[in-house]
Amino acid sequence: MTNAVPPQPANLRGAVDLSALVHRDERARADAAGAAPEAPASGDAIVFATDDAAFGSTLELSRSVPVVVVLWASWSEQSVALVGSLDRLVRAREGRLVLAAADADRSPQLVQAFQAQGIPTVVAVVAGQPVPLFSGVQPDEVIDQVLDQLLELAVQHGVSGRIDADGASEGADGAEDAGPATPEEPPLPPLHQEAFDAISRGDYAAAASAYRTAMAQDPRDTLAVAGLAQANLLGRLQGKTLDSIRNAAAAAPDDLDAQLDVADLDLSGGHVEDAFDRLLTLFPKLDADGKRIVRERMVELFEVVGTDDPRVVQARRRLASLLY
Repeated sequence: MTNAVPPQPANLRGAVDLSALVHRDERARADAAGAAPEAPASGDAIVFATDDAAFGSTLELSRSVPVVVVLWASWSEQSVALVGSLDRLVRAREGRLVLAAADADRSPQLVQAFQAQGIPTVVAVVAGQPVPLFSGVQPDEVIDQVLDQLLELAVQHGVSGRIDADGASEGADGAEDAGPATPEEPPLPPLHQEAFDAISRGDYAAAASAYRTAMAQDPRDTLAVAGLAQANLLGRLQGKTLDSIRNAAAAAPDDLDAQLDVADLDLSGGHVEDAFDRLLTLFPKLDADGKRIVRERMVELFEVVGTDDPRVVQARRRLASLLY
């Protein structure tokens, strides 16, 4: 278990850039990744679910009150337990903090932006800037200390508001502040909306079909390309459990299907380098057909992560060296 590291003022201006998460093109790409997560916590203005698409409003909220963000997954018992603890401890601070729960499987851009190395991971956002907190499950007394220090850090940077469960907020002077208005996002293109709705109901095949139609109509629709890759990834993982995937991979290290499954699992949980390394290490051992399958899968996973991501650039170079 990773020890909790109390936030320090220097961490407020970290290297992680969250600004892209409020841009329209990132919103559309995030919608392709999946529906808003169902957090295992009750939803209101103090404890709520977020995802790639909704995180722009969460960033705005962090300018009034510190936001604790937990990257969790429904298949992880540790995650579910941690969200329950955070729910209780955040509520005990009576609106001076809020908790945003993001399903890591459905929020790949948040996992990437916060550089999460495992699930669960807890970070904070203060005045739009990330503050790393801890990963793994921590005792309540440790979390209490971290949250208290986070509040101190927020005050040092002028963030000392309070929010009610109904969403009304107060500034440092006690005056009620409704907060900044969130601009209405333009609607998604019809086929993208169709895919989003399909993912919302867990019909990943229908989502993939909608994205393929969008790509046929406009081969330059890069958001549809990324959306198709993400829908395929979610579809491959549907109905499978963490233990079954990892046990199968451990029992058959040279079995292509087993290693493809665990690579999907690694990437969905934010272990991008592990996913790429697993497939690239297996690649030289495969026959021509197996190499073709791995190459096609990696190209698809590159789209999920983002083709300009440094980890993708490095993996693409390594794959090219193995091919040629």
